[in-house]
Order: sequence, then structure tokens, then C-alpha cells
Amino acid sequence: MSTAERRPETGRGREPPLAPAVAPPAQTSPTPLPRRRRRFRVLPFLATLIVVAIAGTLTWAAWKTYMGAPWTRDGRVRVYVVTIAPQVAGNITQLPVVDDQVVHKGDLLMEIDPTNYKIAVDVAQAAVAQAKATYDNANAESERREKLGQWASEEEKEVFLSKALAAQAQYQQMQANLQQAQVNLQRTRITSPVNGFVTNLQAQLGDYVTVGERRMTIVNSDSFWVDGYFEETVLGSIREGDPAVVKLLGYNALLRGHVAGVARGINVADAASDPSGLAEVNPIFTWVRLAQRVPVRIALDDVPSGVRLVAGMTGTVQINPPSSRTNP
Repeated sequence: MSTAERRPETGRGREPPLAPAVAPPAQTSPTPLPRRRRRFRVLPFLATLIVVAIAGTLTWAAWKTYMGAPWTRDGRVRVYVVTIAPQVAGNITQLPVVDDQVVHKGDLLMEIDPTNYKIAVDVAQAAVAQAKATYDNANAESERREKLGQWASEEEKEVFLSKALAAQAQYQQMQANLQQAQVNLQRTRITSPVNGFVTNLQAQLGDYVTVGERRMTIVNSDSFWVDGYFEETVLGSIREGDPAVVKLLGYNALLRGHVAGVARGINVADAASDPSGLAEVNPIFTWVRLAQRVPVRIALDDVPSGVRLVAGMTGTVQINPPSSRTNP
């Protein structure tokens, strides 16, 4: 190999060898995006639009259903309660019932010691007999004076007539006392005035009871109903006689009934007066207006056999107005 063909060595003072020339990269045109990727970008928008449309439709349907068939979760089972209070005083000698027992109209609930009242009847009977004898004697003497005619003075006739009238009044009074004594004797036996259940029994055998003292409570089993507390905004679609369905919180079975009435008044807090006689007006937020709840009475027509009604139970009440009636 010749010296001319030999590559120059790199080193101090020598020029570095030239790098081989490299051709610049060729410019390429942008590749267009596939149509499939564009479709993928549109699908989320369409899905969101469909979901919003479905949600709006369901919301509108729920609102129409609520306005067409008003319902409330604020329902309460109600019942009439009979308070048993003795009309005579004495010791309880019989107590044939226990707490939560079923009783029927006319069943004996308790008996108060009748000894004193039997004696009072005997005393009243004797007083009636004595008053009757006195009246018969006075009446006979008055009639004899009338038969004497002119042989008896007018003054004497009036005296014996007044005695007869006084004896008659005394006799009638003794008869009334006898009737009162007999009534008091009957009142020593206290019977149930309704069909129902004994509840919260506190009386015990041997207790001394006084007149008017509450000693027993009977739940009238024939008087159960449901109060549904509906907002005033839906009262326009509720009428007496509309069918209703009640779903109690503790049972799956449905109770069926009808609207018996709508309450015509609720408590108004602003109607009260303060001690100085001025009206008490509660402040409110002008942009917030809460709807009042009004009781709607539901008479029960069909109660499933497995449902045990208890006053105070809660449930959901739905009114089903006829489809032909429009909401005003």
C-alpha cells in the first residue's frame, strides 16, 4: 500500500477525519386518523345523552305518578281507646282479666265489694215501705175529711190534704233513693262496653278504687283506622271515597281501604298570643316555603289475617284516584 493511500492518523496537530455525509430524512406526509377512532370519540357523548334522556323521562314519570297517585311515608295506625273508671268506691274482689287479653262487649272486667251496696238497697227498701204506709194513712184521712162534707171545715180539709201531699212526695223520694241504691249495686260489676283488648293493666286484686279513678284501658278493636299526613300540594287530587293502599313497616301484606275524610284544621303556631297579648309570628325564609301536612283519614276495608294492628304503627299510604279524574 502506498503512502498516498494511507489514512492520516489522528493526533495532536492533525485534522480529524471527515465524517461521511448522511442524507437528511425524507419528509413524510401526516397519516390521516382512521374513521373508527372518530366513532369511539362520539360514542361517550351519545351514551351520556341517552342516560340523561332516560333519567329525565323516569323523573317526569315519577312526578306524574306521584301527582296522579299521591302517597306518603308518614302514615300512622290510630284507634279509639275506652277508659274504665269505677262509678262506686270499694275494694276489687274479682279481676278475671289479664293484660293484653281479648274481651267482648259485656264481659266482666272487675267487681267491687258489693256488701255495703247491698245493705244500702235493703235500707232503701225499708224506707220505701215506711213512706208508703205514711202516705196511705195520710191519703185515707184526707179522703175521710172530704166525705164529711159540711161537717168538716175547709181549713181542716186543707190541712189533711197538705199532709197527704207531703207524704206522697216523701214516698216518691224514697223510691228514687231505692233506685239509686240499686244502680250503685249494679255498678259494682264493671263490664266491657266494647270489643277489644285490655292494655296496660295496672289494677290488682284487692286494690281500693275511688269514683272516677282510671283503673283499666280497653282498645276498641272495631275502630282501627290509618291517618296519612299528606302535603297540602296534593290535597287537590284526593276525594272522599278514593281507594287507598297501606303498607305497614313491619308487614309485607297490603291493607286496603278508602278515604273517609280530610281534616279541616291543623295547629297554626302564628295564631297564638304572647303573655302581653301580641301575636307571635315566627320568622321564615322568603325563598323557602315548606308545605304543611294535613291528616287524611283512611277507613280500613280489608286487613289480612296475619297482620296485627297496633295503635301507633307507621306505614306508607297511597291514594289511587280514578283515572278519569284530572288533577285541578
